[in-house]
Amino acid sequence: MSSEPIIGIDLGTTNSEVAVLENGRPRVLTENGQAILPSMVGLADDGRLLVGEPARNQWLLAPDRTIRSVKRRMGEDVKLRMGDQEFSPQEVSAIILRTLKNRAERHLGRPVGKAVITVPAYFNDAQRQATREAGELAGLEVVRILNEPTAASLVYEAGQSAPQKVMVYDLGGGTFDVSIVRIEQGVIEVLSSHGDTHLGGDDFDALLIEHVAGRFQEQHGVDLRADPRAHSRLWRAVEQAKILLSTTPYAQVNEEFICEKDGIPLNLSMELSRGDYEEMIRPLIDKTMEAVQVALKDAGLTAGQIDRIVLAGGATRTPLVSEELRNRTGRHPHQEVDPDLCVAMGAAIQAGIIQGESVSAVLVDVTPHTFGINCLGERFGLPYPYCFSPIIHKNTPLPASRTEVYYTVCEDQERAVIEVFQGEHPDALKNVRIGRFTIEGLSKGPPQSPITCRLDLDLNGMLKVTAQEKKTGRQKQIVIDNAMSRFEKTEMADAARRLRVLFGDDEQEQASAPEADAVSEAAESDHPAREVVRRAHAALKDVAGKDREEVLGLLQRIHDAIEKNDREDADRAAQELDSILYYLEESK
Repeated sequence: MSSEPIIGIDLGTTNSEVAVLENGRPRVLTENGQAILPSMVGLADDGRLLVGEPARNQWLLAPDRTIRSVKRRMGEDVKLRMGDQEFSPQEVSAIILRTLKNRAERHLGRPVGKAVITVPAYFNDAQRQATREAGELAGLEVVRILNEPTAASLVYEAGQSAPQKVMVYDLGGGTFDVSIVRIEQGVIEVLSSHGDTHLGGDDFDALLIEHVAGRFQEQHGVDLRADPRAHSRLWRAVEQAKILLSTTPYAQVNEEFICEKDGIPLNLSMELSRGDYEEMIRPLIDKTMEAVQVALKDAGLTAGQIDRIVLAGGATRTPLVSEELRNRTGRHPHQEVDPDLCVAMGAAIQAGIIQGESVSAVLVDVTPHTFGINCLGERFGLPYPYCFSPIIHKNTPLPASRTEVYYTVCEDQERAVIEVFQGEHPDALKNVRIGRFTIEGLSKGPPQSPITCRLDLDLNGMLKVTAQEKKTGRQKQIVIDNAMSRFEKTEMADAARRLRVLFGDDEQEQASAPEADAVSEAAESDHPAREVVRRAHAALKDVAGKDREEVLGLLQRIHDAIEKNDREDADRAAQELDSILYYLEESK
């Protein structure tokens, strides 16, 4: 059993929590009596970093210096403004993770360097990688990326002996997932997952804001949405009303002096009924119910075959959720464990499993997406060059390895472009492209020469793609761990330095560029790859775009192989790098 602690973190859109496994039971850690850390980050007017409740309070007065709901931006190549500074989504999430890490260290009385972090089951590859990068920036080794519904099922599995099929309905602040799991003899197997990474309590708030602001504008001729400070106060007021409507039929929205008109202060005072609120959100709830039907169909089950429905996520407190699930399945949903905390508790259980703690659950997870490549085929009876060929199908248990064979289409074809997509549509262009590479130097000959394409998908949803010409054995390989928005290592170093400044850490370490890292490990050793590494380093100043990405990737691969003393892989990577450099040198 490892003596080094591994913490479990639910990195949520609205709120985040950290938990540990103590005496075989998950415990969500509190500070100042609060288990929940609002997922908000801000900069005070004097430059101090604000995280959690202080940032939430500042949002009312200075929304321009505060960031909320950053989880919805994970995986996007964007910058988020906070005062006069800009941050990537990874950096903002890292600040939240670092705060939770510090909380755990104060509780445990020792350093913490490892974590299991949960994500929505429907998070794509780029969003998962962005989460991993945020963990790295926070000083955490992310030992597992765990799907949130799976985490919730781990909590509810405890103490269950009879086999059962469970639906986990997880509606949080910004994301929605539904998973169908089979629990038998301590094994949790995810049969299917479906969801929407942009549907949650935030959307309920937005509908309430439109309703209240619209009525206020009719009464007073002032649009509260146009004033950032008034808008943030309105958001806070309707959020409180939404919470009240979970337990009462009516709620008041009251804000004194919310704005001025012609120098006269105006007050907001309005009553909301649960009936009106539920009519507003019913289309969104119906959308989740459609996802429930998809998940059931994918699992090959009917609603009547579900033994238990488990609710996770704070937005499931809305009575309409339980009512619709009961009407459509005939089952009364379970909410015995606090829906805001059960995901973090499940992450702590998974951390305990990794550490070798005596816990009952064994996890079998699935991929929520189909992965495949683009190929020439037919659509509507006509040749079409963008047909999507699935290799690893949605809901395949993880880890997964699948290989399919494809064929060259031209005589003496010299190269094949492998484009990797994620999605469910037969038209590749309507899916998400997550990677691209070229296998070159194919043997000359007639068309229909076989090329195999293998996809290896690990437990964290990271994908390795290998293409190989069957006749010669020539192959090319990439690891897609940052699919849609590459967060370069130089950016990681810059972001890490910025976070150290925000948290007041000493800046004693010098960050180095990825190519320098690889050169220092390989070029200074006696490894045969040293010469090709030096050539690559010299060539980088003139290389850009995809070519630069390939060169940097191979440099890192050589570095990793040498570090692991894997001579064979280092040699293969050096040969691939040599081929690319030859191509680049010839094309000058």
